[in-house]
Amino acid sequence: MLPVIALVGRPNVGKSTLFNRLTRFRDALVADFAGLTRDRKYGEAEWSEQRFICIDTGGLSGAEEGIDGVMAEQSLLAIQEANVILFLVDCRAGLNAFDQTIANYLRTVGKKTFIVANKVDGHNQDVVIAPFYEMGLGDIHPITATHGHGVSRLMQEVIKEFSKMGLEAPTLPKEASIGANDDEQDNNQKNSAKGIKIAVVGRPNVGKSSLVNRLLGEDRVVVYDMPGTTRDSIYINYERRGKTYTIIDTAGIRRRKSIKLTIEKFSIVKTLQAVEDANVVVLLLDASEGIVDQDLHLIGHVIDTGRAFVVALNKWDGLEQEFKQYVKNELGRRLRFIDFADIHFISALHGTGVGHLYDSIEKAYASATDQFSTNHLTNILQMAVTEHQPPIVRGHRIKLRYAHAGGHNPPIIVIHGNQTSDIPNHYIRYLEKTFRRALDLHGTPIRLQFKTSDNPYRKTHLTDRQKTRQRRLKISQSFKTVKKRNR
Repeated sequence: MLPVIALVGRPNVGKSTLFNRLTRFRDALVADFAGLTRDRKYGEAEWSEQRFICIDTGGLSGAEEGIDGVMAEQSLLAIQEANVILFLVDCRAGLNAFDQTIANYLRTVGKKTFIVANKVDGHNQDVVIAPFYEMGLGDIHPITATHGHGVSRLMQEVIKEFSKMGLEAPTLPKEASIGANDDEQDNNQKNSAKGIKIAVVGRPNVGKSSLVNRLLGEDRVVVYDMPGTTRDSIYINYERRGKTYTIIDTAGIRRRKSIKLTIEKFSIVKTLQAVEDANVVVLLLDASEGIVDQDLHLIGHVIDTGRAFVVALNKWDGLEQEFKQYVKNELGRRLRFIDFADIHFISALHGTGVGHLYDSIEKAYASATDQFSTNHLTNILQMAVTEHQPPIVRGHRIKLRYAHAGGHNPPIIVIHGNQTSDIPNHYIRYLEKTFRRALDLHGTPIRLQFKTSDNPYRKTHLTDRQKTRQRRLKISQSFKTVKKRNR
């Protein structure tokens, strides 16, 4: 089993920066704002041929209320999971009462704890770390996480502690080794994702984290009734009925005018990146609010990326019957353009209808990744053309000759013919529906690409230079013929 390290400490002491350095990726939000990390984030790392798991936690201040109190619970859960704890403190801020409160708790846990004094650059090291000895947790390990100074010495001590605990883990093969060089390729959690990658996205406070927790069966992601409580995209591997999945819980999408903090801007970028990285997107809407414009914009973005998706309306069980009918009517009116996607009515809080999401997820994934032969696609094209011929443009009817696959996720169908640039939009929509129906595609956009092929029987026209050369050859040939006759 891989050893586990938990990074704990007050907000903004550099936990996420150290986490990124240890795991070699930049997926934890890092900026000069307190409270950026609200959930446990897991990363697999290797240092000096020793593999381990690193957990980044929300900040502890000792006086948590509301969402900060829930963050504190997540940090305490991470401490329970860990074999070794790295307790980060800020040398610039110095020792304060909150550091002492955290130290008092860590003493009761009985786990090996390293005090890591961060941000020592530019200061007299002995002077700035001296106050932290008052906490009585042993030696102080000075580092600067942003530049990596002192991190190697710290990790050598941590690895020695692993050896004492009998927790050595086998190293990765050399070609897959992460190493300790900052210039090496990032080892991020996206690459460790397994099975179908499912991104759970939606506006703030529609119940994304509640749905993730319901699917996982544990209180894994912070849930709190305040918009924006999930700021990072969290990648979580799990199994269900013998199948492996990775759920990506994302920060909520807000309208641009309501985004004021840099934190929120970072989170939205990560949400959009998570959609790009997913195989299937679960688009979660708030049934109590109906369909709002921001939902439509998010659906449009998912379609633009070509991702397969499923729509789920949360908080359905709390609605009056009359309002349920109103919402269904709105769905039919405003979501007609995604009639290929399955829509579910669920309660993430109570679990109603959640299990049925997997049938649609599996179906959408299969549709998005299926392979189709050229012969099959060409037969469908010919059937479509026979039932409804392409229009006549400038006195000539558009001809569509054959089709072949151009890619998947989303399915791309390349159609060859003549005058394909003149095909009107209504005929393109007809072809899309025909292919979707014939291939039994559900929950995924499809892309049609048209290519104009040259007619192989059309007579080739010579260029002016070729015509001149041809005339010269004819004249030369005529002179040769005359000379032969004179002989």
